[in-house]
Amino acid sequence: MSNPDLPDHGDSPSSPSSKNEDGNSSGASRHRRRKRNRSGRRSGEAPAGAEASAPGSGNGRPHSAAEAPAPGAPKEGKKPRGRSQPRRQRGDAISQAASRKGRAFDIEGRYSGSSFKEEEDAGREIGIGDFDPSILCEGFRSLALAPEILRAVHGLGFTEPTPIQVEAVPLALEGRDIVGSAQTGTGKTAAFAMPTLHRLMGGAGTRALVLTPTRELAVQVADHFRLLGRHLPLRTAVIYGGVDYEPQFRALEQEVDVIVATPGRLLDHMKRKTADFSNLQILILDEADRMLDMGFAEEIQEILHRLPRKRQTLLFSATIPSTIEELARKALTAPVRIEVAPPATPPEGIFHGVFPISAPNKPRAVRCILEQAEATTVLIFTRTKAGADHLGDLLEGGGIPVARIHSDRTQRQREKALNGFREGVHRVLVATDIVSRGIDVSDISHVINYDAPEYPEDYVHRAGRTARAGRVGYALTLMSPSEIMLVKNVERFIGKALPRVGLPGLQDDIHQRNLGGEPLPLKDQPPVARYDRLRNMPRRSGLSLR
Repeated sequence: MSNPDLPDHGDSPSSPSSKNEDGNSSGASRHRRRKRNRSGRRSGEAPAGAEASAPGSGNGRPHSAAEAPAPGAPKEGKKPRGRSQPRRQRGDAISQAASRKGRAFDIEGRYSGSSFKEEEDAGREIGIGDFDPSILCEGFRSLALAPEILRAVHGLGFTEPTPIQVEAVPLALEGRDIVGSAQTGTGKTAAFAMPTLHRLMGGAGTRALVLTPTRELAVQVADHFRLLGRHLPLRTAVIYGGVDYEPQFRALEQEVDVIVATPGRLLDHMKRKTADFSNLQILILDEADRMLDMGFAEEIQEILHRLPRKRQTLLFSATIPSTIEELARKALTAPVRIEVAPPATPPEGIFHGVFPISAPNKPRAVRCILEQAEATTVLIFTRTKAGADHLGDLLEGGGIPVARIHSDRTQRQREKALNGFREGVHRVLVATDIVSRGIDVSDISHVINYDAPEYPEDYVHRAGRTARAGRVGYALTLMSPSEIMLVKNVERFIGKALPRVGLPGLQDDIHQRNLGGEPLPLKDQPPVARYDRLRNMPRRSGLSLR
C-alpha cells in the first residue's frame, strides 16, 4: 500500500515514476494512463485490493495480478537494470536516518559533523543529566538559556560569552528582530543558534530557517546547531545546490525543526512544494551582505514573499552597506541594531604586511613565505578560478601539499579539500573569495592575498580567517604595480596604513629594493582618512563569485 506520509510525485514531469526504463517519457505509458483515466480511476491509483507495484515497473503505477506487464518491462523474477528502479526507494536508508532525532543531515544523506562516530558510539543524551548549571560562569548563567543548552556550552569548553552573544541572546529570546554587525570569529553563529534552539523547545515542525551564502558555511552553521542542541530532541537539515535532490526530499519529509540552506536550492524546493514553512517562527539571514554580493537578491526577495509574515527575523552581516539597510527595512520589523565593533576593522591580533613585487615573482614570494617556520597552515586567496588552479599546480610541482576550492570544483571535491585542510593533510589551501566567509578553521597561521582584493571590504573578510578566537596570525598581501590603488582603497576603508615590507630572498626584484621591516598590527600604524563612499561602489556579482 502507498505511504500516506510521502508526497505524491507521480504527476510531476520530472518525477522518475513518469518515465520508462531509459528515463524518458513513454508514449505507450501515456496511452495506458489515458485508458485507465477513462475507466474512472486517477492516474497512478491502484485497483481495489491490488498491492503497490514492485520497484522497477516502468511507469511507476500499481497494477493487478491479471494485468500484463508493459512491453519492455523486466520479466518477473529478474532485477531491473539502470534507472528503472525509482530513486525514491533508494533513499529508504536516508529516511530511516532522518527519523533519528538530533542529527544534522547533509545533502548526501549523511550526518554532518566530524564527531558523528563518537556520538553514535556513546549514544545521545537528551536532557541535563547530572549537569549543574552553577558550574558555568555568571555570564552564561545570566543569559537565561535552557539547562540543556548550557550543558552543551559547557561540553564545548566555552568559558565566557562573547560581546555579540551578550548583546544578541537576550534580545533574541524576547522575540525582537535584530540587525547585528560583528567581526568574523566573534561567536556570531552561537549568538543566534543558542536563542533559536531555546525558543524551539516544545514545538513541532519546521520552525527555523537559516539562509547562508555558501555551501561550506551552511554545513558549518548546521554543525553549530547540532552541537549546541545535542541534548535537545531537535533535528537539523542542510540544503544546498550542486548535489542530488533525493536525499533532500527525504530529510524535508521528516519535518525537521531547523533548515540551514543556500537561497538558490531552497527556492527551488519551495517552488516544488517539498519544503513546508507554514509553521515558521524564526528566519535568520547570515552573512547577508555576502548573499547580496553573490547575486542572490532576487532569490531572497522571493523567499521572503513565500514565508509567513508573522515571524522573528535576525539579520547578521559583517558590513552594513545601503543594500543591507534596504533589505532590513523590507524583512524586519522595528529591529534592534547591534554593533560590537566597527564593521570595517579587522580583528586584533593580526599582523599585516604588504610586499611590493613584480607580478611574475609572486609564485616565488609565496614559496619564500611558506619556507618560514611559523607558516604552518596557510590560506591563499586569488581573484580568479583560473589563478587558483595555476598557483595550485605550481605549488604542487614544488612538492607542497595543496588543496583548492572555487566554484568550478564539485561539491565532493570542495568538501574533501576543506576537510583535508582542517585535518592537516594539506598545509596550503588556495581559494577564491568563495571561502572568505565560508570556512571556520581555527589554526590558520597565514592569510596570503596572492591578488589584492578587488573590493576593500573583502580584505577584512579574508584577513578575518586568521587570528580567530584571540589567536595571533598574519595577513600578507602581494602587491604588483597594477594593484597599488587597490591596496590604497583598502587603507582608506579600514582607516589605517598597511606597512610595506621586504621579503628575504627577493631582493633582486626592483620593487623590493631597500625594503625591510616586518608585518605589524594595525594599532601601531598611522591613521588614514577613511573614504566611506567605497562601501557603496558597485560590485561584480552573481555566478562569478559563487
